[in-house]
Amino acid sequence: MSTTIGQDGLQFPTSLGTSTETEIRLLGHDLAQDLMGKVSFGELAFWLVAMRRPTPGELRVFESVLVALADHGFTPTAIAARVTYLSAPDSIQGAMAAGLLGGGSRFLGVTEDCGQFLAATLFERDGQLPETDAGWDDMALEAIARQRAAGKFVPGLGHPNHKDGDPRTPVLIAIAEEEGLRGPHLRLFEAIGRMSEKALGRKLPLNGAGVCGAALADLGLPTDLLRGFSLLARAAGLLGQIAEERRNPIANDIYMAVDRNAVYVAPEGI
Repeated sequence: MSTTIGQDGLQFPTSLGTSTETEIRLLGHDLAQDLMGKVSFGELAFWLVAMRRPTPGELRVFESVLVALADHGFTPTAIAARVTYLSAPDSIQGAMAAGLLGGGSRFLGVTEDCGQFLAATLFERDGQLPETDAGWDDMALEAIARQRAAGKFVPGLGHPNHKDGDPRTPVLIAIAEEEGLRGPHLRLFEAIGRMSEKALGRKLPLNGAGVCGAALADLGLPTDLLRGFSLLARAAGLLGQIAEERRNPIANDIYMAVDRNAVYVAPEGI
């Protein structure tokens, strides 16, 4: 779609939301009459991006991903939100934004990075996918080898805390299997986990952010938008962090701990 000129002047085509004096329409439906109280927020989020309603199975997997990514405790994104709220308690939007801006390659962004990595690997096969676990394992070994040769890490492999396995990973895979949605991205990701020790000399767990990316890719969602779904999930967690900061403040302790323990070090060469 592009901007066109109609009889009344400029027109800006959209398949999302419009409004008049008496009605709000979203996705071709009357928002108040057709959607409110009848469509969950998760279903609406999926629909807004995919331009189709998810099946019940797709919705279960999708909302499981949102739950998996909502909050992980005092991560940098949560700390950024709390400290920003300490500095500007009149600006909840600033605190929320500060936390969301921290969603990058180390936190939250892994979901997108993993989905894109898996999609690119599968694309190279031009639709010729393995029929056995052994075939998936061979594909995984090749994919890991290419990443190592390029001097890059394999997205979604390894976790700083869950050394023996991320508890979210088997649960999300099981949900996808139950719903008939354990597709090629998840199968390749599982194979990468199985082959990590053979390829790298040590077994690394598949982390939750990575499995979320694989699951979302198997739902057919655009892999270059997967970070957006991570941020959507984390927004709920950040709001919870800010609410707790209001009830039980810790941000000032974080600030004081750093500030009171700062030690001046003269620059080298001076």
